[in-house]
Amino acid sequence: MREAEPQVQLSEEEWRARLTPAQYQVLREEGTERAGSGELLHVKEDGTFVCAACGQELFSSDHKYDSRTGWPSFYAPISEEAVGTKMDTSHGMRRVEVHCSRCGGHLGHIFPDGPAPTGLRYCVNSASMGFTPADEAPADETPADEAPAGANSDGTAP
Repeated sequence: MREAEPQVQLSEEEWRARLTPAQYQVLREEGTERAGSGELLHVKEDGTFVCAACGQELFSSDHKYDSRTGWPSFYAPISEEAVGTKMDTSHGMRRVEVHCSRCGGHLGHIFPDGPAPTGLRYCVNSASMGFTPADEAPADETPADEAPAGANSDGTAP
């Protein structure tokens, strides 16, 4: 498991001001949206899925696939550094939770039933992400002046 201290740390009041109620419930309270209800489930265009809380790039559309589970699914993150993991034993289950490595926001869970080449399924809540089409911004470069609201130019909290 790769768990590290989040770089963006805000108070719960600041998170509530920044996020919609649905985003807050998923990202900060480790909730799960209803299967089939997420806005990003059927996105098929080229682009990058980013953390809805801090803007960090998380997943590429190149790694997205239809798992038929009702949630956006990916077989790999955009980079190993983009996400962290921890054991989740809630609800009487033993699962691996995946979260944004920058802000610690809950994204979803990882299951060992994905396609090649990894065999993993990153099952992610739409509410935890935003989507940037490939033709709108370079996937490998976010200008400092586009840091998330309330963050310093390096993406950290003030």
